[in-house]
Amino acid sequence: MQKLFSKNILLLLLFGIGMSMLVISCDKDNTGEEVDPNKIELLSFGPSPALRGGELQFIGRNLDKVTEIVLPSNVSVTNFKSKTAQKLVINIPDATVDGTVTLKTPQGDIVTKSMLTISEPITIVSIAPAAARPGSKITITGTYLNLIESVIFADNKVVEKAGFISQSREKLELNVPADAKTGKVSISNGEAIPIVVTSETDLVVTLPTIAALAPKPVKAGSILTITGTDLDLVREVVFGGNQKVIEFEAQSATEMKVAVPAAAQDGPVKVSVASLVEVTSADNVEMVVSTISEIAPNPAKPGTALTISGTDLDLVTSVTFGGNKVGSITQKDGGSLTVTVPLDATEGVVTVGTAANKSASSANVLVLKVPQIAAFSETSLKSSTDLTITGTDMDLVVEVLLTGGTKGANLRKTEGQIIFTVPPGTKDGPVTLVTTNGTQIVSDQSLTILVSNVPTITGFPPTAKPGQMIVLTGEKMDITTNVIFPGNAVATKFGVKTANMIEVVVPDDVKKGLGVITFVTFDGETTTSPAINFQGVDAVVDPNLVFFDFNGTGAKDSWWGNVKIVNDSRSVDGTSFGEIDGNYNGWTDCFWRNSDNNFPGEVVGTNIADYVIKFDINVLEPITAGALKLRIHNNTDDYWWNWGPGAPDPQAKVPVIEKTDGWITKTVGLLEFANNYGWNQGRITDLTTVQNEFGMAFDNGASRVHILIDNVRLEKK
Repeated sequence: MQKLFSKNILLLLLFGIGMSMLVISCDKDNTGEEVDPNKIELLSFGPSPALRGGELQFIGRNLDKVTEIVLPSNVSVTNFKSKTAQKLVINIPDATVDGTVTLKTPQGDIVTKSMLTISEPITIVSIAPAAARPGSKITITGTYLNLIESVIFADNKVVEKAGFISQSREKLELNVPADAKTGKVSISNGEAIPIVVTSETDLVVTLPTIAALAPKPVKAGSILTITGTDLDLVREVVFGGNQKVIEFEAQSATEMKVAVPAAAQDGPVKVSVASLVEVTSADNVEMVVSTISEIAPNPAKPGTALTISGTDLDLVTSVTFGGNKVGSITQKDGGSLTVTVPLDATEGVVTVGTAANKSASSANVLVLKVPQIAAFSETSLKSSTDLTITGTDMDLVVEVLLTGGTKGANLRKTEGQIIFTVPPGTKDGPVTLVTTNGTQIVSDQSLTILVSNVPTITGFPPTAKPGQMIVLTGEKMDITTNVIFPGNAVATKFGVKTANMIEVVVPDDVKKGLGVITFVTFDGETTTSPAINFQGVDAVVDPNLVFFDFNGTGAKDSWWGNVKIVNDSRSVDGTSFGEIDGNYNGWTDCFWRNSDNNFPGEVVGTNIADYVIKFDINVLEPITAGALKLRIHNNTDDYWWNWGPGAPDPQAKVPVIEKTDGWITKTVGLLEFANNYGWNQGRITDLTTVQNEFGMAFDNGASRVHILIDNVRLEKK
């Protein structure tokens, strides 16, 4: 009874095991077919190509039952490095060659469908010489170098097989590339997944050495001699100030001769080779310094020529006078140079500067001439009449200050005299002359102002527009016969007129900007009002001649500069305009374009005298220094018109660009544009081609600049 029970238990256990195996056998592979769990299968092997002595792996199922692996050609391996059901690993014997692989199993042989390919054991034994010049031959020794397709130097500089000198199994010869750098050398068999072998040590690529620089000091434009080794490898010489030279006067392995650039500065010299590696000299280049021995004449007159004598003055690129004012050089050689004294220069030493950032100053202070007053045409006169002052250097006068806070009006001048109108409100006292550089000369004589039977203006509007009726108040207003506005615009429309008031309509042709109203009496005497800002802009006659409209279209807007495109209630015509707002010191770009981009110069051509440039401007804050500079750089020269305290041209020089309190139109004749930054030199003659910059900048001082600008245009007179 007990045996029967045991037998039944055994049958039940065997039945359970069978059911379990059946479940496993019902497993399916990724194709959907059932997988026999006992079947020995090879799924993959690799790597291929493989190296002799390296590992070869087999991936599959039940691989632990494999008894032998036969490699081509008939190389038997029974010693497995590792063996599991999923993976076999063996070492590849040296006798292995390319071919299929056979796995011996109890279920029969499994032969690989893919070929095993053998990569030869590529090695680098040596590279000789260990240090080599670019272009020289090196020899690489090793094993299986016949398989090499390329040699790779530092920074991935590759020499392909076609560039080898010779190649065998044990030796490879090639030239070091001209632009190779020091570093390890690699060799590659060029396969899709290449075998790359790298040297253990660096190949040292020869670089130049610099032993000496001569002469010292050296003059810009002269020859510097560099001595050293391997200098024939040099492709570029760099002086201080990043001044580069790529063409040499002479070059050998031990010596180079190089022309020193005009802007070279003190400091070491750098030489670079084809690989762009730089070698820096231990010694410094010292640039020759110009010297000043004499300045003449002294005293000198602003705006006239000054001769500077000394040595190496042909190097001079700038001459700076008192007040940090830069003169215009008109002639120079090694021993002397001629420069125009700036009109706004002040007394002080004269300093010359070179492109090498060197400078030298005169031992003596340059004294500047000032006007000398000889006589008044009269010492007693009525206001609103002209006074003539004779003397010397009177052409330097830019302003006449009178007692009582008034200024001489309608100033006309020559070297020997000035003529101006004494305005109403002037009191008895001396006359003060203000020169181009701000010097003030007070007369010894005094003026006596005689009583005139003219109106006295006490009330007036600060601004007015064409067509607007304005009210002027004061005394004796009823003795007025004519009221004349700026631009000689005679009033024709009036309202009420009494002894204390005149109502008058501003004529349409009034000159825009600050100006005074002239009152003519029955007796022919005249007087003027205080300054009134006559606002309003001129209509754009031809939109096709507008070359900056700031409307955001791209066609007539600035390409670069500090201008911002704005459209708000401040607009002059309801469209966008340009706004320039900043504290500027020296050269500052306002707005520019170039290359004839929308500049209608061909309309003008050579008819320069027939056209003007107009622009609408609203000066929001006074410009107290410097100048706004309009520029037209055509295919023959660079021409400028300056406006402001820093303007070189007296016609455009004003003490301050005052607030306009609204939009006005500024008109500039094309004949006012001059080269040499506007220093009243050559005038523009042709606008057919403007191939370079045109637009506006600020320069010649430091000031707050806050302006609105629009409709920069050409217009026929």
